[in-house]
Amino acid sequence: MADAGQPEVSLATVRSPDHPAAADSSPADAGQKRSGEGAAVPVAHGLLALQWTSVAGADCMVVSGATGVTGRLPHGTPPPRRHLATSFPLRTAAASQTNPLAKPAAGAESTEPANGATPMGEYSTEYRGLPDGADAGAPPSSSSRTVSMIPLIFLIFYEVSGGPFGIEDSVGAAGPLLAIAGFLVLPVIWSIPEALITAELGSMFPENGGYVVWVASALGPYWGFQQGWMKWLSGVIDNALYPVLFLDYLKSGVPALAGGAPRAFAVVGLTAVLTLLNFRGLTVVGWVAICLGIFSLIPFVVMGLIAIPKLRPARWLVVDIHNVDWNLYLNTLFWNLNYWDSISTLAGEVKNPGKTLPRALFYAVIFVVVAYLYPLLAGTGAVPLDRGQWTDGYFADIAKLLGGAWLMWWVQSAAALSNMGMFVAEMSSDSYQLLGMAERGMLPAFFAARSRYGTPLAGILFSASGVLLLSTMSFQEIVAAENFLYCFGMLLEFAAFVVHRVRRPDAERPYRVPMGTAGCVAMLVPPTALIAVVLALSTLKVAVVSLGAVAVGLVLQPALRFVEKKRWLRFSVNPDLPEIGVVRPPAAPDEALVP
Repeated sequence: MADAGQPEVSLATVRSPDHPAAADSSPADAGQKRSGEGAAVPVAHGLLALQWTSVAGADCMVVSGATGVTGRLPHGTPPPRRHLATSFPLRTAAASQTNPLAKPAAGAESTEPANGATPMGEYSTEYRGLPDGADAGAPPSSSSRTVSMIPLIFLIFYEVSGGPFGIEDSVGAAGPLLAIAGFLVLPVIWSIPEALITAELGSMFPENGGYVVWVASALGPYWGFQQGWMKWLSGVIDNALYPVLFLDYLKSGVPALAGGAPRAFAVVGLTAVLTLLNFRGLTVVGWVAICLGIFSLIPFVVMGLIAIPKLRPARWLVVDIHNVDWNLYLNTLFWNLNYWDSISTLAGEVKNPGKTLPRALFYAVIFVVVAYLYPLLAGTGAVPLDRGQWTDGYFADIAKLLGGAWLMWWVQSAAALSNMGMFVAEMSSDSYQLLGMAERGMLPAFFAARSRYGTPLAGILFSASGVLLLSTMSFQEIVAAENFLYCFGMLLEFAAFVVHRVRRPDAERPYRVPMGTAGCVAMLVPPTALIAVVLALSTLKVAVVSLGAVAVGLVLQPALRFVEKKRWLRFSVNPDLPEIGVVRPPAAPDEALVP
């Protein structure tokens, strides 16, 4: 905000000497247009130097700003960036009072340059990069990005999987054959398309808003907020599951954790410890994920080797198509093979995201599928089938049958640590998403504040509070509720992906899915059909609760805009982020996903 006594800077009321409306200017304005160079306008923390010029015959003003200039400009005009020197056509005073995201009315005078580039200072629902130049479209400096390839692979692994813990219900619901077939087919139908979309859009928009920015840039800020609300809520519901799984694996060894006060205290204590890990930063979280991942998977490698002499391949083919719980079966598969897009909300923390993110997703897809199939084949092939026993936590019992108590305790410890890894990875994604939304002005500015470790403190605390509130739900209720909300969010992502391909086919994409627009639409047909099936099989209770949560988001966004208008809370946009709408230079030729 400008210093006390200084008028608010309004470029819409400053005109060139030859502007048709110059005769209407006040005497105060006259002093600013006697010559080609205007007076310096004092604003907070710096100066704006104004100078008149002409671009394609249109009156323009050159704005040169020093680092840190944050003066308030007219609606739709972003704050000056570091070392900014650019020009843009002036808007009329009337236009400055309209919705900055609204398109001009039919017949209105166009302010676009003759070359067709979108002018600076005009917002639209399209994503905008910085103008061409030394800093064009530049993401935050590499020194502020801390996540490299190997930690990123394990973070994706924990966002999506964390190991085979929780896949047991697929066997209980449908038998070995359908369970094995599901973990072979569903990655092709669902995981690979979602990972490809994340690779393209995540490298195209390398910032912490992730899928929120994808949708906002394609469909507008209202739907971007809805995407953020549904994805954050489904993420928090998902995170509430990990303390439940953690205690379910330990309760066979520690019966007191099955319920009551000991279980409640264990949930609170576990949530507090893991929240502290997130507070300490992504570098800590990334390397913790690596250590936990290795420790969590080794006992299953051992279990698989012990199971080899006892394998009976005929057991893999058992199926009873008339005795299948399709709702539980599909929800279990869907839950274990989704959330590939969650890593996009950490894209602003990734080193060289244009190359690192697509490759990490490729390796993570292979990693996750193998981590599911290997223990599933060992467990179903080496132990006689009792579908009633195949519920969450049953792999520990299989380990005891195959190797003894020592292997059971190892699997239980691995399960506990794996759930810790999934918790910290999911909370990182959820909290950085809130930070990214705040940096885009969708949430109050306090969500964008970082701790001394660079972590989003408010987002971490909000996410942890949601986990504690929801941790009393059962495993099946949590999975069904989060899947329902997640499906709605994925439909918005699919729409945004297609819109970006249609409207901006030549926009810069460090990684591009190697298909044309028609091929991409065809790729999305099977996952869209799967979403329809998952939604149709949901219980009435889950549907009512989930639709109620969606309705809250529909009202929450206008409520926050009202709060912003009344200035009850401060909202701000990070000036270092690219604007929404400027079409970037054409993309380079398609690059392979792997080196």
